[in-house]
Amino acid sequence: MKNEWDIIVIGSGMGGMVTAAALSKLGHRVLMLEQYKSLGGQTHSFSREGFAWDVGLHYLGGFGPDVSEKTMLDWLCESPIELAPIGPVYDTLHIGDAAPLKLSRPASAQRMDLKERFPDEAVAIDKWFDAIIDGRDSIGTVGQVRSIPSVFASAVKWWRGKKLSRYCERTTAEVVNEITSNAELARVLTAQWADCGARPSTASFAIHATVMNSYLEAGAYYPLGGAGSIGEHLLPTITNNGGETRAGVEVTSLIMDNGVVKGVETGDGEKFFAKHIVSNIGARETVDRLFPDGHGHDDWVNEIRSIGPNICHYSLFLGFAGDVEATGMTKSNHWLYPTGEVDVIWTDAPDNAPPGMFVSFASFKDPAHDPGPEKKYAGEMMVWSDWSTVEKWAGVPSGERGDDYQTFKKKIESVLLKQFAKYFPRLAELIVFHELSTPLTTASITGHRMGSFYGLDVTPVRITTDALRMKTPIDGLYLTGQDVLTPGIPGAFWGGFLCSGSIDPKVFMHLGG
Repeated sequence: MKNEWDIIVIGSGMGGMVTAAALSKLGHRVLMLEQYKSLGGQTHSFSREGFAWDVGLHYLGGFGPDVSEKTMLDWLCESPIELAPIGPVYDTLHIGDAAPLKLSRPASAQRMDLKERFPDEAVAIDKWFDAIIDGRDSIGTVGQVRSIPSVFASAVKWWRGKKLSRYCERTTAEVVNEITSNAELARVLTAQWADCGARPSTASFAIHATVMNSYLEAGAYYPLGGAGSIGEHLLPTITNNGGETRAGVEVTSLIMDNGVVKGVETGDGEKFFAKHIVSNIGARETVDRLFPDGHGHDDWVNEIRSIGPNICHYSLFLGFAGDVEATGMTKSNHWLYPTGEVDVIWTDAPDNAPPGMFVSFASFKDPAHDPGPEKKYAGEMMVWSDWSTVEKWAGVPSGERGDDYQTFKKKIESVLLKQFAKYFPRLAELIVFHELSTPLTTASITGHRMGSFYGLDVTPVRITTDALRMKTPIDGLYLTGQDVLTPGIPGAFWGGFLCSGSIDPKVFMHLGG
């Protein structure tokens, strides 16, 4: 039958593409179905008036030329993705009235920078970096546990139990406050939490440690040609090995027979069948939207539903024209905390200025970018927020939200432009284009509940639960992407790789090469 496949992957984000590409490399016929009009999930890019922006990637950690992740990525692609280093300084912190602090790599350089700023905290700084390594290792154990049969997983959890409880079951705030009583240092050490949505007061420290370590060890990189180039290199692996990728096709339900998932049905009534169905739309979205009545796994579903959504965000996409470097544009990202507090989100938009912001200049990081005679460059200001700020419009189609919504958006833009000008006054004069996206945009494009940029919240419960294994309790159904391990593009990459290995263990022969 033309609608029979070996594997069906629902959703074309990083986790879905990696799972599909890995299984395609091993001879499986894979069908990928994406509800949005273009493929790539949060790796896709879009253009306006000669500018181009990425929707979900600002830098990649852990993909340096000499590390296993890059070797694995090259194996998955028809041709290698070129990644440009951002440089030794990848992030700059602006916390309250303190002088900006440049964060550099490798870890030895950042230790020295921090000890220069906090000379009385040398012992605490060393302890923090030691904890970062241990926290990263504990996430490796979680990935192993979730991708192997349960009988072996229990033994691994028992063997590594002490480290798992110390770093996975405690929050970032708990760990940093145990290490130092210096509040200013604690804020510096936790300021980059939004790289994975891991608020210090609520998130598992192991998540924070894993993401921070990825930049310190392998450096920060940006794909030549922008984030869209990731899909351009991964998707042909699927189609060149007998598979298909289809955009604009929404899967509305799973097809089950005697408790086994046999296929999927789309919004237009078409049915596709496969032995293995992989969902990359998010764990909560999978159980809420795709499960038929009477599936018989209420306990598992309820455990997933007990984990709340992660942060949502506003993005102000900026277009600049002119001598941007002379006026302050850098490859380094900038974390802006005007109040001096870092564990903050914008809950009163647009009435007051946001307490935390992130600024990135993607096209300036891209050696392949051609600014043209007008010297055009793209940038973005992100503000992490809460769904409550847009909730009243959530059930209204985008073209029918009325004048009050447009007024709301204009106020948001005005507030953010003012904040940008406060930190980058000369660069602000070169802005020739700006466009705002809200959490509603993320919800409509990705389908993520409550516009959650990073899927499920990264609490200790999320890290320790058995509900987020790649192979679900339902025969034939698998989960992939950022929900099954860690958030972000690198986390989704690992989720995709481990999921594909859960289906065909030969994938694990390509771990690291």
